[in-house]
Amino acid sequence: MENQGGELIVVIINKGFSDLAMEAARSAGARGGTVLNARGTGNAEIEKFFGVPIHPEKEIILIIVNKDIKDQCLQAIYKDAGLETKGQGVAFSISVDDMIGFTAFEDVKKEIEEGNN
Repeated sequence: MENQGGELIVVIINKGFSDLAMEAARSAGARGGTVLNARGTGNAEIEKFFGVPIHPEKEIILIIVNKDIKDQCLQAIYKDAGLETKGQGVAFSISVDDMIGFTAFEDVKKEIEEGNN
């Protein structure tokens, strides 16, 4: 397998809203992700600053995508599950230079294209 890089999109969202963020990412081309349970440590000062209640129970979604669709995925997540929604999600990406255990992005792209024809 050729060792290819990509982008890791990390979404931190209120518990129970991971499907909302994942659906948004899929609509922009992501294939799937991993959801982890988490607990935030927000306090009253942060709530006053942002003007929204901070819920301590969170979910973290890890999504690896091709660099070509990273921006579309982030924009879709922000639109459908961002701070202005009930999910109050935040998202960011980190460059992934090396990966093992994943199907190469070009192979996945080829499979999808062949399946659509």
